[in-house]
Amino acid sequence: MKTNAVRIYGKNDLRLEEFELPPLGDDEILAKILTNSICMSDHKAALQGEDHKRVPDNVAENPIIIGHEFCGELVEIGSKWQHRYSAGQKFTLQTALNKNNSMDAPGYSFPYIGGNATYVNIPNDVMDLNCLLTYNGDAFFSGSMSEPYSCIIGSFHANYHTKRGSYEYDMGIIEGGNLALIAGAGPMGIGAIDYAIHCDRKPGLIVVTDIDDSRLHVASRLITVEEAAKNGVKLVYKNSTKAGELLALTDGRGYDDVFVYVPVASVIELADDILGRDGCLNFFAGPTDPMFKAPFNFYNVHYASTHIVGTTGGNTNDMAEALTMMENNLLNPATMISHIGGIDSAVDAIINLNKIPGGKKLIYTHISMPLTAIEDFDKQNDPIFQALSEIIKSNNGLWCKDAENYLLEHSGSLQK
Repeated sequence: MKTNAVRIYGKNDLRLEEFELPPLGDDEILAKILTNSICMSDHKAALQGEDHKRVPDNVAENPIIIGHEFCGELVEIGSKWQHRYSAGQKFTLQTALNKNNSMDAPGYSFPYIGGNATYVNIPNDVMDLNCLLTYNGDAFFSGSMSEPYSCIIGSFHANYHTKRGSYEYDMGIIEGGNLALIAGAGPMGIGAIDYAIHCDRKPGLIVVTDIDDSRLHVASRLITVEEAAKNGVKLVYKNSTKAGELLALTDGRGYDDVFVYVPVASVIELADDILGRDGCLNFFAGPTDPMFKAPFNFYNVHYASTHIVGTTGGNTNDMAEALTMMENNLLNPATMISHIGGIDSAVDAIINLNKIPGGKKLIYTHISMPLTAIEDFDKQNDPIFQALSEIIKSNNGLWCKDAENYLLEHSGSLQK
């Protein structure tokens, strides 16, 4: 089986290539990828190449397929797994395998499986570790979004709190408490707002900060304060870097849970400054600099029991929770997506991701299409884009199942 895939050979050396997959083993599964969303982690992997913790040292000689937020259909099932899986099933995959404490993961470390590909061979370890998840939703793009949502869900589960005099950890954010999402108007922050107001352990207050009014405006349009209020949560969007202004929103009590979405020292200091007693700071943003450091108030660590955690990715249970919530229409993954493109746009999108504004960039791997902002569809001189624009306008400006179906059915008519 031939595949068309984006492979990484080294630092900023990504190549879209066609090559032959090896014959399928009895303990493997052949799968067709339909969608893959691009993550800032892909950009970091491209930037660091073989120096990245998940990318093999010999990637120049043995390139790997990049991309870890994918969804598709199972095509051929090796005999070992025919009792569990069937051809035609939709699937997604938890790429954080965590086998023997290894950092190896599909999309970073394997030559024949990754999201930016038309077909892949899923290795035995993925099924052995219960990381291949069937998906019952009706849109492939939602399945792709289950991986970033699993990262968000995992971060919420990783926070912890204690009671005075007790050494037992209460895992998760404080129910009914004060939650701050610092630099939280980007795609992962928007996903976190979505999850926080619809999950079964809701905060009472969510304050979302950013220093870009346009980003805050987009976020507030996608997830409104009214939607939060319907779910019993007060939601505030605030352009501020002043601890006093943010503390005032809590009547001075401070925040039980603070999530940081950019690796900037001053932002971490701000997050530290607004922690309340027993406050948990979650450093969500992964830095590229292995020596990245920031000051932290250790007086408060000692006397106010403040603390810090960090997560990289979610686990299989987190992804299963995301899929279940999507299937029950409790999450709206379309709010995270701002651009659509074909596989021929993936290389440039990954390398230049830090320079492209907006949310998630969604790649349809069997399509040739320039990466295009959804809000710019109506500006394109192409009937396919015009039709997609009309579909999206009827869906509050968001990508949707009808738009996906139309694109998959008519992509052969796109002007190249």
